Amino acid sequence: MEAARAWGIPRSIFLGRLQPAPGEPLWLPEDRWWAMALMEAESGLCGDCGHALEESTHADNEYAYDASITKCHACLAAARRVAAHQEDGGKTEGLKVSVFRRDRRES
Repeated sequence: MEAARAWGIPRSIFLGRLQPAPGEPLWLPEDRWWAMALMEAESGLCGDCGHALEESTHADNEYAYDASITKCHACLAAARRVAAHQEDGGKTEGLKVSVFRRDRRES
């Protein structure tokens, strides 16, 4: 269902149903059921960490979680490039950053 949502199509079409003919519904009742079920399942999750709010917000669980930090070197390269752009007086409004892997021989 998540993949169908990402593609913006009903679950049944994602699973192989042919595009409906003119006059036929795009979304079948089963598609709507699956979409609503996904919304219901996600409504109880934290939008930041994805853990169940019922558990993660309970006072008894204040110290029940731990966290780790991971550094994405591609994101780091983007952040460095933006910082250099700003230091040179560049503005960031509307800025898009493309990250690409260097040829290993350039390292």
